[in-house]
Amino acid sequence: MSLSPGGRTGPAQPTGPAAAVTLDTIRAAAARLAGIAHRTPVLRSGTLDALVGAEVFLKCESFQRMGAFKFRGAYNALSRLTPEQRRRGVAAYSSGNHAQAVALAARELGTTAVILMPEDAPRSKRDATLGYGAEVVTYDRYTGDRTALADQLAADRGLTLIPPYDHPDVMAGQGTAALELIEETGPLDALLTPVGGGGLMAGCATAATALVPGIRMIGVEPEAGDDTHRSLEAGRPVTIPVPQTIADGQATEAPGELTFAVNRELLDSVVLVSDDEIRTAMKFAFERLKIVTEPSGACALAALTAGRVDPLPARIGVIISGGNIGQDRFVELMATAPDAR
Repeated sequence: MSLSPGGRTGPAQPTGPAAAVTLDTIRAAAARLAGIAHRTPVLRSGTLDALVGAEVFLKCESFQRMGAFKFRGAYNALSRLTPEQRRRGVAAYSSGNHAQAVALAARELGTTAVILMPEDAPRSKRDATLGYGAEVVTYDRYTGDRTALADQLAADRGLTLIPPYDHPDVMAGQGTAALELIEETGPLDALLTPVGGGGLMAGCATAATALVPGIRMIGVEPEAGDDTHRSLEAGRPVTIPVPQTIADGQATEAPGELTFAVNRELLDSVVLVSDDEIRTAMKFAFERLKIVTEPSGACALAALTAGRVDPLPARIGVIISGGNIGQDRFVELMATAPDAR
């Protein structure tokens, strides 16, 4: 799939309802995360640059605490709870990474967490969530409404619900990834970010467009999970069937209301990649870059290794969003992964 028409329709920084996250709230989140979250490495590869034909800067959130960018938003949100809210505990819903992030943040901040997870969530992610001390409640993602179920769970137990992306403090926390990246690299011509519910992109786009006017913000989705792509084309949030994709972290049915308001203004385009192209990127990252990624984590890299970005910017930032994948699943996916072009 090729790039869709430019999606940015507003000024460099959102206004009105889209102003749920700002550069100031992202900088405040960075201060809260200092010394708590890892300042993840930015990796370079001459092999990758030669393959792509550009300078590529990989922000490796696979090295973040609990293995993904989600810790940034979860900790920022939980750190802003009142003492009474912390006493009662929190709830969340997630296929895996937000679940682990909330569980770890809750442990770090001395509160408790109950997580609603789909029955078919990756076992490694469910086990890690339990390992961080959370209680896990499961549901069938193909028949159950996770938002309604989580709302009911939180209400029944008196818990504060921390959604995976549609929350100002979560978005601000995620935006610290782009803040760190640009502080280290200087101005970039484009930033490629995987898009699921849109929280990572909303935060990163807010930071990047404020720091580097004119930067191209390019979202990347799996072909089967193209809810944001369709929503931007329609000019309104669009709901799709539960996506059947190896990128479980991007298997969302619709973008969030807050995240879509931000991304509608700040995204230039969305690229779609196939599951095979994601596997190829995972294989390239493992064999040539020596990093392990989960499918969602390699989605933005796949847009480059598959040649989906046209025109090609000279200096490109890429968010490697996570590396949470079990050994058996990784081996299974790599067994049939095509080589990069």
